[in-house]
Amino acid sequence: MDEATLVLNVMLYVLLPLWGLASMLDWWCHRATNIEATSGLREASVHLIMGAQIGLPLVLTLIFEVNVLVMLMCFAALIAHEFVAHYDVHYTTGKREISIWEVHAHNYLATLPFFLLLLIIVRKWSVFVDTITLNWAGGFGLSQRTEPLGATGNYAVLYMTSMGVFVVGPYVQEWWRCYMYERKIAAEVEQ
Repeated sequence: MDEATLVLNVMLYVLLPLWGLASMLDWWCHRATNIEATSGLREASVHLIMGAQIGLPLVLTLIFEVNVLVMLMCFAALIAHEFVAHYDVHYTTGKREISIWEVHAHNYLATLPFFLLLLIIVRKWSVFVDTITLNWAGGFGLSQRTEPLGATGNYAVLYMTSMGVFVVGPYVQEWWRCYMYERKIAAEVEQ
């Protein structure tokens, strides 16, 4: 196995699943601390924003060839995610308990996208050089990835499906739970 394939396998079979597990742990911590009655809908909305900030470049890199456009979107998403993550913790502190388990989940959720981007840079070094030297000619189209992912070539579909079920679904449910709680409280106040 060559080094590029080894790096790809580490990304696919170690780092991406670890990111999903950390997301699930984070969601579980929110649920255990009764997020709907503490930090509420605002924090749940911030979680959806952060998920989209990481999910978009993740989907792009799984489906399309990494070019200047995709690389720039990865950089922008990572930077935006960091700002929103800092806001999230700042807003939540004092409103609900942030357990040691949640702190550990946040450590992974903050660092894994950075490490994934570094490994993409290692694999796509010439694209990275084009990106930072502003040699962007021809680098803004989207073309479907030609290199198969995973042993069967269906990794992207399987990963996105499992993330939809085990990560996106619970965070949408968290948002809905918070939304319904706020509606219930508003209705009680009106009476």
